Amino acid sequence: MPTLLPFTRQLCSTFTHVREGETKLGQALYCYDGDTPLNTALADAKQQGVRFVILGIGEDIGPRANLGRGGAVDAFEATMSQWCNLQSNQFFDAKQCMVLGQVNTHDLQLPASATTQTLRAHVEHLDERVIHIVSSIIAAGLEPIVIGGGHNNAYGLLMASKQVMKRPIAAVNLDPHADFRPREGRHSGNGFSYAAASGALGYYHVLGMHELKNSQQTLDQLSAFGGKWHTLQAIWVRQELSLKQAIDEIVTQLNDSGSPVAVELDMDAIINMPSSASTAAGIPLLDALYYVNQIGLRTNACYLHLAEAAPSCHNAGSDAGRRETGQSISELIYAYMQGRIARQPIG
Repeated sequence: MPTLLPFTRQLCSTFTHVREGETKLGQALYCYDGDTPLNTALADAKQQGVRFVILGIGEDIGPRANLGRGGAVDAFEATMSQWCNLQSNQFFDAKQCMVLGQVNTHDLQLPASATTQTLRAHVEHLDERVIHIVSSIIAAGLEPIVIGGGHNNAYGLLMASKQVMKRPIAAVNLDPHADFRPREGRHSGNGFSYAAASGALGYYHVLGMHELKNSQQTLDQLSAFGGKWHTLQAIWVRQELSLKQAIDEIVTQLNDSGSPVAVELDMDAIINMPSSASTAAGIPLLDALYYVNQIGLRTNACYLHLAEAAPSCHNAGSDAGRRETGQSISELIYAYMQGRIARQPIG
């Protein structure tokens, strides 16, 4: 069974609504035919001027293995419905972007009756696929942008980055939850604690952490590791410091680490976003855009990970959920790419 489901030109055309006199991103971006060996296709894309590679992971076994709700399976398709129909113009050349496809999770998804133990075992199998594909992307000199699935996939991304770059990774995560739970079997709540134990995570900062949504055990483990945080309440409620001040501090710490930087964002950090653990006490999407843009611009970022979006969990139904998550993720992708391009122009 293939580990990757390619985003072919034919598939791309089904997402793209062509309009005379316009060039949509879907008409110009680089696709993967699925017939060429992956490493060859990535090397060819790099030679053609591609810089960013979008990869989807459609699964909810990680959140369910964390005793959470499902639904984080179709964020990639929702995003492509929006991303492919944005304009390729003077502000962004779509030829810098490749949509590779999705990690194949069809054989890993489990019914609602699955036990927690079985779910966690399947997450371990998913880790292996994520590491394999993402390692290939990074080794080709390209920057992954990963959409969908649970935050359990941070572990595979960090492991792949360390494997290729031969050093621990510094991560910043905009998230109400630190995802530093005990290593009790793989799930969406312990991707970073597993990465820390493996040596893949060298420095970790949580932005927007909710003060009452993390157990004391999690906080103690995070502190013992040397992790840092700025809470949601400190910035957006008590206003002890501004978001800009917090990001300035984080940028300094990330750069002082001397490590490549993983840019992580749990979509449930954004107010009322349909996600595996949506929250009414969230931050505005515009603040999330500022976060990914500034970290991309001001640090040695090596990937962007947008996790946990669950379109089917929207209060108004799946169609509304696909529109909202697709538009939001597309804006986050563009904000990050803007920062990266401004920091290090191609060529």
